Amino acid sequence: MDGHEHDSEHLDLRALPGSERFPAPGVQPGGVALRGDVRVEATLILRRRAQLDDATLTEPVSRAELGVAHGAEPADVDLVVDTLTGLGVQVLSTDVASRRVRVAGSVGLLSRVFGTSLQAVSSRDAAGGQLTHRHRTGALSVPAVLDGVVTAVLGLDDRPQARAQFRTAAAGSSATSFTPPQLGTIYRFPPGTDGAGQSVAIVELGGGFAQTELDTYFAGLSITGPVVRAVGVDGGVNKPGADPQGADGEVLLDIEVIGALAPKADIVVYFAPNTDAGFLDAISDAAHASPAPVALSISWGQSEDAWTVQARTAFDQALADAAALGVTVTVAAGDDGSTDRATDGKSHVDFPASSPHALACGGTRLLADPATGTVTAETVWDTGVGKGATGGGVSDAFGVPTWQATVGVPTRAGAPGRGCPTWRGWPTRRPATRCGWMAATWSSVAPVRWHPCGRPCSLGSPNPPDAGSVCCNPPCTPACPPARSLRGSATSPPAPTGLTPPARAGTPAPGSASPTAPPCSPHYEQPRRHRP
Repeated sequence: MDGHEHDSEHLDLRALPGSERFPAPGVQPGGVALRGDVRVEATLILRRRAQLDDATLTEPVSRAELGVAHGAEPADVDLVVDTLTGLGVQVLSTDVASRRVRVAGSVGLLSRVFGTSLQAVSSRDAAGGQLTHRHRTGALSVPAVLDGVVTAVLGLDDRPQARAQFRTAAAGSSATSFTPPQLGTIYRFPPGTDGAGQSVAIVELGGGFAQTELDTYFAGLSITGPVVRAVGVDGGVNKPGADPQGADGEVLLDIEVIGALAPKADIVVYFAPNTDAGFLDAISDAAHASPAPVALSISWGQSEDAWTVQARTAFDQALADAAALGVTVTVAAGDDGSTDRATDGKSHVDFPASSPHALACGGTRLLADPATGTVTAETVWDTGVGKGATGGGVSDAFGVPTWQATVGVPTRAGAPGRGCPTWRGWPTRRPATRCGWMAATWSSVAPVRWHPCGRPCSLGSPNPPDAGSVCCNPPCTPACPPARSLRGSATSPPAPTGLTPPARAGTPAPGSASPTAPPCSPHYEQPRRHRP
């Protein structure tokens, strides 16, 4: 034992609020014990120097401005670095703007410094199989001098944190399917929009893509595909071929729909390990990239109560940072109805879709003419128990945001909460069906449809989207500043009529009977409940 590890044996520790972790589903002891000298990496989140008030986010800020106003105090960063290095922990990187400190050390050392016990176990994955990973239960602690400075420690337990919101339908099970360009026509994607000069980010927690597969797909649509670049986060890599019916399919669908709607945009795919730390680091790296993407697409998530409180808080703050930087974040609301694949018979919403700083995307069944864009009917996507249905419901973790205060979100157990999804649309393409399809679709549409004033509509800004609606309320006016658009230049905001959505279930299509029906009237529809 060296001097540093001797020091760590006599640490004065303080409990880290919100770090309590429950056992993983079906957990069993691993076949091989976790050696104390195995290297582990973790991500620490530090407190903000000043809270980020959603009401102040009327214009995007630069990364430097965000860091100065709402990043970590440099003195806090120095304190964390000095304290941990003094205990023998290796500091890999620091970032003031995103308030992250990346660290590494042996299992034994980090267990002592953060007051936990790490073990090798096996548990059930999202597909019902068994996998081996590091595991902890209970709360974490931090050195007393860092109490209140460090607000989250992520990555010590590396169980899979999320699952791809992806579902493959049996061949011939869907009577109708649409290509992305057809959906662009139906949902009135602005003509001439091709993404030139802009970038769109995608977060993936597994799988990969091969350029030949993308070339084949885009050639089939007679489209010259976009430039697609893979970026590794925390050791994550683009690894196609391992899971064609799961993660690979998710990656390809996300890239293909964005590329088909915005073929001249640069698409950056961030591959990260499927852990709470990897997921968070990918979101932060994408949102803080230079130049910042106009949109960030996430088709991964997990039931809200499968996260630690510290992780949910850190993610929500990272999504708030993205909005402050002018990045619209779209997240799949889930593919398993209101139970979100939980087995307790209760309703659950998916996170990070339930964050008030994300646009949660649900799915519908759409009957429309792709040639004219005329919508015949659009109803909630629900193909039966165990066969897929749009996720959603009322959050247990987040209160009703100001932009949902008047849309009729029902209470849950008598308590109000953020309603999901924020928006819903057609999720089907080829034989693949899942709500996450719309997260990818609308990550490319959102900068035009939800940023006519250049504001992040997912916040309590003057033009947030209504629950269940695709347009801003109230609509932007010509007095707004120039918008950032997928055309790559500043443009005057489109007229509000250009943002009229296709009809929701039970409402007439635009241009049909009942022309007085408001196109963006407040509306909330509870997702279908599916028992396990």
